[in-house]
Amino acid sequence: MKLTVFGATGGIGRELVRQALDAGHEVTAVVRDPARLDVTGDRLEVVRSDLTDPEALRGAVRGRDAVLSGLGARRRRDAGVATRLIRTVLAAMEAEGVRRLLVVSAGPVGPAPAGDGPLDRGVRGLVSAILKDVYADLRAMEAELARSGTDWTSVRPPRLQNKPLTGRYRTVVGGFPPRGRFIARADVAHAMLSMIDAGETLKQGVGVAY
Repeated sequence: MKLTVFGATGGIGRELVRQALDAGHEVTAVVRDPARLDVTGDRLEVVRSDLTDPEALRGAVRGRDAVLSGLGARRRRDAGVATRLIRTVLAAMEAEGVRRLLVVSAGPVGPAPAGDGPLDRGVRGLVSAILKDVYADLRAMEAELARSGTDWTSVRPPRLQNKPLTGRYRTVVGGFPPRGRFIARADVAHAMLSMIDAGETLKQGVGVAY
């Protein structure tokens, strides 16, 4: 497949690029600073962009089978960036007629699993309060997806870890795995790539966790 990855220098974005190349896909990585991307390959094209101009991004998404985004706030003070940047991506995709889009959101943005106990509910509530601006940004981002003409999927992980790929995790379409507290960034990337052709995930939020 021909894939475009936005946010390719982030933890999940870098894994998306690496794993997609390992699987034999052609990858276009869109980054602000190419020097920060430490992944190489003969099927990799790196495009430099600050993601402010949809017209400048059209070439990066033209003819692609899917677009994957690891864009989002890395700090609380960056809240708002996910919504702002996804609008640019959506405009470029819609101008080029590219439909498949998978993005990273967060577990608390979706519904809480019915099977969670008091500890998990309490932690979820505390984290949601601390990161309320970040989650408000992600909800607004998902609202932009819902209004778009794309075949989108929002992948919603819990707390992220820098650990090796396991390939062993749970997914729930339209919900979240009970007692799902952690997942490696590498496994989030793996899940996103595996969902590209998964019809049941179209226009859905998907919880993913160990």
